[in-house]
Amino acid sequence: MIIDSSAVIAMVLDERDADALFETLAAATAPSIATPTYVEATVVARGRSIADLDAFLRRARVRLVDFTPEMAQVATDAYRRFGKGSGSPARLNLGDTYSYALAKVTGEPLLFVGDDFTHTDITPALTR
Repeated sequence: MIIDSSAVIAMVLDERDADALFETLAAATAPSIATPTYVEATVVARGRSIADLDAFLRRARVRLVDFTPEMAQVATDAYRRFGKGSGSPARLNLGDTYSYALAKVTGEPLLFVGDDFTHTDITPALTR
């Protein structure tokens, strides 16, 4: 299972869907996050005074996955198809495309918060 920064931040801040996100994460055999998504989550965490995002990710057994040239191409295509200004209701931002790319390349479901990815061809890890 791939984890988007929106899910990481929601869990750390104990937001509305945190319990369901934690349950889904706990059931995953190999939860992963793309390296640029990790950077994004770290920047957001610092901006919200979240003490130690790395400790949370270690406890959750989340592994960082290097972003490959193939993933870069998939992310570029995702922004063209689903990004802001594309006309798609997904309106993905740049950071969203990194999680999208890792999920597409690996064929794994994506754990996220919000409805942006529901307007793409990605498989959600959590169905509401």
